[in-house]
Order: sequence, then C-alpha cells, then structure tokens
Amino acid sequence: MRVAVLDDWQRVAKKSADWAQLEARGITASYFEEPLGSADAAAAALADFEFLVVMRERMAFPAPLIARLKKLRMISLTGRRSPVLDTAACTRHGILVSYTGGELSSAATAEIALGLLIGAMRHMPAGDEAVRTGKFQSVVPAGTVLEGRTLGVIGLGRIGERMARYGHALGMRVLGWSPNLTKERAEAAGAAFATKEQLLAESDAVSLHIVLSERTRGLLGAEDLARMKPGAVLVNSSRFALVDEAALIAALRAGRIAAALDVFPEEPLPTGHPLLTCPNTVFTPHLGYCVNDVYAQFYADSIANILAFLDGKPIRMINPEALTPRAEEMR
Repeated sequence: MRVAVLDDWQRVAKKSADWAQLEARGITASYFEEPLGSADAAAAALADFEFLVVMRERMAFPAPLIARLKKLRMISLTGRRSPVLDTAACTRHGILVSYTGGELSSAATAEIALGLLIGAMRHMPAGDEAVRTGKFQSVVPAGTVLEGRTLGVIGLGRIGERMARYGHALGMRVLGWSPNLTKERAEAAGAAFATKEQLLAESDAVSLHIVLSERTRGLLGAEDLARMKPGAVLVNSSRFALVDEAALIAALRAGRIAAALDVFPEEPLPTGHPLLTCPNTVFTPHLGYCVNDVYAQFYADSIANILAFLDGKPIRMINPEALTPRAEEMR
C-alpha cells in the first residue's frame, strides 16, 4: 500500500512526524514537493495510491478527478475544511475523509497578519533590499507609526480576535465588522462595532479574517476600496477571493492604498501576474499556518488517522457515511 503526501512545498513533511509507523504496517510514503499541475497529470501521478495526505486548499480534488483514482480509499485532510475537496464525491466512491487538528494555526495566521501590517507600514521589504544593495536609507520611504491609528478588523473569530488584541497592544483604536457581527460580540472581542462603510472610511489598516463562502466572495469591491483612506493598508491573510481582484489591482496601480497579502488568486502565483508589478505591496507566500508546530500536528494526526483506518476504528471522520464493505477489505 502507498500514501502520497501532497504539496510539501517547504520540504518539511518527512521530518515533521514519525512515518516509520506506516512503514511498519507495509505502507510506503511518497512526498510530492511540487504542484501536480493538470487533472490528467494528477490522475496519472496518484493512480496507484490508496491513501492521500492533502494539504488543505493547495490542490483541488473535484469530482471528476476523484472518480479516476480507483485505488484511493482514504484522504487525511490537514485542517478541518477545504472548499476545493469534493467530499460528496468522496462519499459516493467510498473514500473516507478524516481531518486533523491544528490549534496553533490560528495564532500563526494572526501573527503573519501582524507582521504584514508592520512590514507594510514601515516598508520593511524595501529596507531589507536597500541594506543588501548598499543604498541603506536613501531609497526607503518614511514609515507610519501605528500607535494612535485605527485598525479595522473584518471578521472577529479566533484569528480576528487575536488581531484585535494585537491592535490594542500597539495602542491602536480597533473597529470590527462582519455580516453577522453584533455590537455585543464585537465588544467581547475587543473591538468597537462599526458598519462596513464606517470601518473602511476610518481605518488606517483593514485586516481580513473571515471565512470564504459564496456569501463573502468579493466582499470588498471597487466601491469598498474607494472608501478606504488614501495610503491605508489592506491586510489579507484569509482568502484572496474576499476581495475583487481587478478592483484591488486598479486601486494599487492608482497609488490610493497599499496591500499586504499572504494569499493570492492563484497559488503559487504565476510569473507575470499583474499583482507582481503593483506598487505599495508586501507579499508572503501563504505562510499563515506554515510553522513547525502546526506541521507537526498535521502530519502526526494524519499518520494516526491512517493507522486508525487500518485498525478498523477510523477517527476524526468528516464523512463517516463513506465507509463501505470495500473499505473493510483494507483493514
């Protein structure tokens, strides 16, 4: 039997957990460090695997691809949700999907958002390049102090609430809004409740921490970005599709606002994408949850998921209805 560990972009999977536990049960692990590309390429590469460890939202598994993976019996999904994995199709084909923990991912993502905010306000990427090229301060714009400024947090869940606390620690005024947010919930999270329009108009930095859904896709469009203060920073460590891509590129090219992004419309972002030539930007390559502590839990839990499946006692099941007599044969 074989397990494919997919999208190991940082080459950390092998050292993050004890894969020998699977080897002792006759399961060989293969590590894929690059995207598999087209559906045809993915189907060919994964045809002989019974188990997959899928890194959240990096690779899409639509129904047609799942139908082509005839040997596949189980997927361990790092995290609890992935809109690019067709769980219903997995169920139809008798493929169990289990999830993993990742309690520290919220803290890690909030911290990358804070880093992006400070990096953008103080032009840290430009400063780094200037030191390395011998120009020192001569080409680095003057920065903006955060103390006394206003931070707008859209979405006050586990990550957004942390970001609100960071704002207070920096001496910032913190506003909060989301489609379902109440005044009481905002205050409990440490933010003053604001309308969407008020938050955008008054904030010196806007940080997105809201789940992407059909309701929230394109949550910030051209009119919303136009309401932001000139020079304000939009921080997005959640999902790029919360913002209208064309509108953001237009606002950046016009020099009205800045953007600090950890998420992108395509990942990896292809060479030549318009965002790469936009001014007033700071980028990190979707590093939000990508820390050793989180990887260790993702992969250790994935190994435990597979072992439990083999033992006939599957755990952390997303679609328990997928269990079939064919799955019994694997145990």
